[in-house]
Amino acid sequence: MAPQHRQLPLLVQLRDDATLENFLAGPATAPLLGVLERQRSVDGESVVFLHGGSGSGKSHLLQACCHLAGEGSVYLPLAELATYSPEEVLAGVETLSLVALDDIDAVLGQEAWELALFGLYNRAREWGCRLLIAARGAPRTLDVRLADLRSRLSWGGVYQLPLATDAEKCAILIFRAERRGLELSDDVAIYIVNRSQRDLAQLLELLDRLDRASLAQQRPLSIPFVKQTLDW
Repeated sequence: MAPQHRQLPLLVQLRDDATLENFLAGPATAPLLGVLERQRSVDGESVVFLHGGSGSGKSHLLQACCHLAGEGSVYLPLAELATYSPEEVLAGVETLSLVALDDIDAVLGQEAWELALFGLYNRAREWGCRLLIAARGAPRTLDVRLADLRSRLSWGGVYQLPLATDAEKCAILIFRAERRGLELSDDVAIYIVNRSQRDLAQLLELLDRLDRASLAQQRPLSIPFVKQTLDW
């Protein structure tokens, strides 16, 4: 019988738009894209740890790398899978080429999870499995009770993803609109960022709504159209 973990990832769908080509890198993140692209190669880093606040792009990058790796990878958002036993979630995943563990901080502090993660690190090293890990904070700041796991978390490269400024959020909206074949002017992008809660994930959801409405009504993304569509 196949290990049960093979069914768990079916609960988690990779976003179609979560690709490296769809990630607008700034000066601070551009070098990281090269690190991620090389991770699957022989001379790539076996472990890469990303940290940053909500909306910094961690989940996007983890899913993008799984898209690149294809069927030999698995994306595990641990905040969503924390109600499963760690044995169910992690059993046998070291046989894959890439395991992406998102929100690892959501399960730290729990003995069963920490022991399972420590075991995964060791098995992944034996099998040549690459680990791509994300958390809100750097390894040294996380609440890790198992000392051996704390040392493992600092293996490989540790990279911080800074939160986007308002100007960068506008640039991301314009970039993502262009990728969809939409024209979004600077003025309209600034208007959307200023009127929203500024969370990047929410901004991209608003762009989804505007895209659908623009297609349905065959109207451009003007400020009056945005006001009407978003009820602002």
